[in-house]
Amino acid sequence: MKTENPPASLVWRQIDLDAIAHNLKTLRALTKAHTAVMAVVKADAYGHGAVRVAKKALESGVTHLGVARLHEALELRNAGINAPILVFGYIPESDVDTLIALEVSPTVFDLETACMLSERAVAKGTHIKIHLKVDTGMGRLGILPDSRRPSSEKKGALAEVLTISALPGLKIEGIYTHFAAADTLDKGYAEYQHQTFMAFIEGLKHLGIEIPLVHSANSAALIDLPEAHFNMVRAGIAMYGLAPSGEVDIRSLDLRPAMEIHSIITSVKKVPKSFKVSYGMTYETEKETVIAAVPIGYADGFSRLFSSRGEMIVRGRKAPIAGRVCMDQTLIDVGEIPGVKPGDEVVILGTQANQRITADEMAETIGTINYEVISSLTARVPKIYSE
Repeated sequence: MKTENPPASLVWRQIDLDAIAHNLKTLRALTKAHTAVMAVVKADAYGHGAVRVAKKALESGVTHLGVARLHEALELRNAGINAPILVFGYIPESDVDTLIALEVSPTVFDLETACMLSERAVAKGTHIKIHLKVDTGMGRLGILPDSRRPSSEKKGALAEVLTISALPGLKIEGIYTHFAAADTLDKGYAEYQHQTFMAFIEGLKHLGIEIPLVHSANSAALIDLPEAHFNMVRAGIAMYGLAPSGEVDIRSLDLRPAMEIHSIITSVKKVPKSFKVSYGMTYETEKETVIAAVPIGYADGFSRLFSSRGEMIVRGRKAPIAGRVCMDQTLIDVGEIPGVKPGDEVVILGTQANQRITADEMAETIGTINYEVISSLTARVPKIYSE
């Protein structure tokens, strides 16, 4: 059955694409003129919508896009986006033909992967542009420099890259690393990683290997470590207007959060003192009050950890969450807010009147990071765009 009037959204994301453009302009000003910018749009652009964000980023001067998995690159290509795309994560052999067809660059972090890609490229009569990843201190994907290998393991990281560079069907387009702690006040470990990466690149140059694109700066390093900019930087969380951590000071940058989360009141009831609320009866009213229902729950990506801990804004005032967050609903105590009625708009993340709830505040409430708050929202929470 088709309908011209789809069901109304009870909870939604408001995405400000102009804020994305503004943030990119602000971040771009921190780099040198020749430095390219890669917009990181993995995880559905951190919950903001990969296609719309990618198009706005490219309009704003970004040259490359970064994703974590191949299906994310497929979505972008299907939307008519032809810009260079780097896949940060693992590509199984079964997906290599798709990668070739999409003209997407994979990350190569060992010789075995490079050989597999080379064989498929030769079989297809084509070339694959690759980016090498060097593990300078994160411990995830990446070629380990000799200085980071155990003494029992044969040295030869540079020789491994030399072998990869000679494989038919491959073109090394870029080389990169990822910082583990560029978002802390103490930059000692980040400096160690930077020096390790620099030494690796210099070693390659001595072997005659010059790689066009060199990048290591994530948002934190983009802001705090200009020496790590090289000729491309990766704009991630900061592009969405948020700080990489509380230890990266973005106050002078005028970054603008690009997402708000809104909902409505669906039910209001006056209840007596000692009234038990939600699953497990973990919340009991201390006096006669008013309990309101908001149609957002953990199935929408609103963490159950907010149970009796978080707040929402109604009629320009903050109301505490009452009891456990349910799969589809959350209850709030609006007894101190006069006139609340069904249909009133609720702000879960964002600003209403002179009250504001930030992603950082939400993250602190449940012991996580702002990245998780915005990227955990599910497909049940539609996006409404403005620009």
